[in-house]
Amino acid sequence: MKFKPLHDRVVVRRVESEQKTAGGIIIPDTAQEKPMEGEVVSVGPGARGEDGKLQPMGVKAGERILFGKWSGTEVKLEGQDVLIMKESDIMGVIEGGKKK
Repeated sequence: MKFKPLHDRVVVRRVESEQKTAGGIIIPDTAQEKPMEGEVVSVGPGARGEDGKLQPMGVKAGERILFGKWSGTEVKLEGQDVLIMKESDIMGVIEGGKKK
């Protein structure tokens, strides 16, 4: 992807959720909630603090994250649906969730 976010912005691709319940019931697409889990596609350089110094980002491309239900702005980049959000909207990194 050739889009570089600015400041403390992060580009995230949603991770597809499970389409079956634990009991084996298949959930149709129209009834599913959008997942709150995603993979970081790219990150900005970081925000500037009040002292003018660059604060490094806490996440990096390829990491799997958890974010708030209403976080970010949905956009289509190069044919892919992605979210652009501030780093502060990310609740945490899922350990062992990094793609290899």
